[in-house]
Amino acid sequence: MCGIAGTFHWPDGKAVTDRLTDVLAHRGPDGAGRYSHPAGDGEVHLGHRRLAIVDLSGTGAQPMVSDGLALTYNGELYNAPRLRGELEAAGVRFRGTSDTEVVLEAWRRWGTDCLPRLRGMFTFAVFDERTGELVLARDQLGIKPLFLLRRGEGLVFASELKALAAVTGGKLEVDHAALVASLLYYWVPDSRCAFREAEKLPPGSWLRCRPDGRVERGRYWNLKDVAAEGQERARAGERPDLAAVVEESTRSHLLADVPVATFLSGGLDSSYLTALAARHRPGISAYTIGFRAEDARFEAMPDDLRYARQVAARFGVDLHEIEIAPDVLDLLPRMTYHLDEPIGDPAAINTFLICSAAREAGVKVMLSGMGADELFAGYRKHLANLLALRYQRVPRPLRRGVSAAVDRLPVATSRRGLRSVRFAKRFLSFADLPEETAFRRSYTMYDRQELLGLIDPDLAGTVDDVLTEHADVYGDNGLDDFVNRMCLADARMFLPGLNLAYTDRSSMAASTEVRVPFVDVEVVRAAFAVPGDRKIVGRQGKVALKEAAASVLPREVVYRPKGLFSAPLRAWMSRDLAPLVREVVNDGELVRSGILRRDALRRLVAEDAAGQRDFSKHLWHVLTLEYWYRGATSGTVAATSPTA
Repeated sequence: MCGIAGTFHWPDGKAVTDRLTDVLAHRGPDGAGRYSHPAGDGEVHLGHRRLAIVDLSGTGAQPMVSDGLALTYNGELYNAPRLRGELEAAGVRFRGTSDTEVVLEAWRRWGTDCLPRLRGMFTFAVFDERTGELVLARDQLGIKPLFLLRRGEGLVFASELKALAAVTGGKLEVDHAALVASLLYYWVPDSRCAFREAEKLPPGSWLRCRPDGRVERGRYWNLKDVAAEGQERARAGERPDLAAVVEESTRSHLLADVPVATFLSGGLDSSYLTALAARHRPGISAYTIGFRAEDARFEAMPDDLRYARQVAARFGVDLHEIEIAPDVLDLLPRMTYHLDEPIGDPAAINTFLICSAAREAGVKVMLSGMGADELFAGYRKHLANLLALRYQRVPRPLRRGVSAAVDRLPVATSRRGLRSVRFAKRFLSFADLPEETAFRRSYTMYDRQELLGLIDPDLAGTVDDVLTEHADVYGDNGLDDFVNRMCLADARMFLPGLNLAYTDRSSMAASTEVRVPFVDVEVVRAAFAVPGDRKIVGRQGKVALKEAAASVLPREVVYRPKGLFSAPLRAWMSRDLAPLVREVVNDGELVRSGILRRDALRRLVAEDAAGQRDFSKHLWHVLTLEYWYRGATSGTVAATSPTA
């Protein structure tokens, strides 16, 4: 796992690549490298920051140059041993044991046809000295990021957006449509970028720059096609052996020449992976979090630590418990810097603090249960949208009476939050809506009118653009299975746009690699071959995965109430962050610039303080957006970390 960067036909390309690579130093503290070569009428420059995981020797250093090919690569290739054997059988002789060399030789033999063969998480740039062509590629599911910027025939790319901002002098223009999208979702979709000139290379795709200035793009893997194939497998009566697929993926994700540990929240996904990992690495370490007692009580948070301890004891896992009582006033600007774009999920703080603790203990690699909820319908929104279909059959007068009664209930008292009331209000906000609109509303922050009331009227057109994009992505499939339509939408939007994005940035900020065995091409293929009525049964979500896990885990862990990898936001907002909220709402840059309306923000604060509505998540995102916008418009997003 590393940081990659480079330029192609870019003015002062060597100095620019040096700057790009320096900004990425936290992604790879174990080494740095540069490569330069003529490319037609210009030059190519590649940079690399190394986090040494496999083949710690010099034979794994990058950029890797061999017989006319140069590669800078970020990621892990879990089927590297099998591909190495196939290439050796064809006569290839390897100098070392790194997966980087496997990628380079696979490219030499198959070109872009090698990409569907790669099983892992990756982005890379490969330059061919003979043709003068540079190709960029990204993994199938968008686990690893790659940002790029094109001007004329020139191109600059990097693993993080802040690196591009740095080399352009902090003069990139904010894309207000991306900000509106972030307000809706509390993250920026992978299809958009917070700066106008920049873009993200889409998952499962490649881009080729030719020395004559032409640019060619291609897609080698499409999640929509995989979902359609899965539906056909299900119709044919094929049932994947999920337990075998997940165990094989977990085992392959343990490949490393350094210590590997796991996240262990005590929930199903992390417990399942930890138990499987302990089979293959007895005594493996795991890290879990707890919160200040008063915060947990106020938020009515479940006791996840109890389950984490039970799993650790049962499988001989060395459990490390971390109490999260962070100074959020200090962490907020630091996390905003590292997240690159406005992402309003406080789970990013949890990830950063866990990875920091693991790194201090000498751990470089962590396994996470990320992705299981998206692929196997484990979120409350999946069940809620199914229940909404039944609710719509209730007579309308009765529904109106229920809605009016719930609307009068408070979401919090002075001493604690009322989670069941929050859930009920959330459910009723979308239960009467059509399928795509209801699904969007079940996990986004605002409906259309609320969002229009929050922003500058001049940005009204961007709201419809963002909503139309969601509808287009959601409807772009041939699935007749409602649950799998939701899972596909999540895997295309929610997973790369939010969860994989904050996991990558937060972990790499701590110079730690996080691997996600559920977000694996073979697990994904198996997941979409499971029909929706085997994912949600009655009021149980993720049933197919639970049945697979039950052969390993105790039932009380498998079928426990769902926990949340989140933070006690209401407690933070009412205590630690209350003065900052007042400052941002009354005199923040977003308000002074006119992007957000002061009166609308004040209403959010007032209703939240009165306990009638829960706007803690909305206000947290406003804070993250405010800090990001300050940095983006002042140029400090391109500077060093606030704690550096």
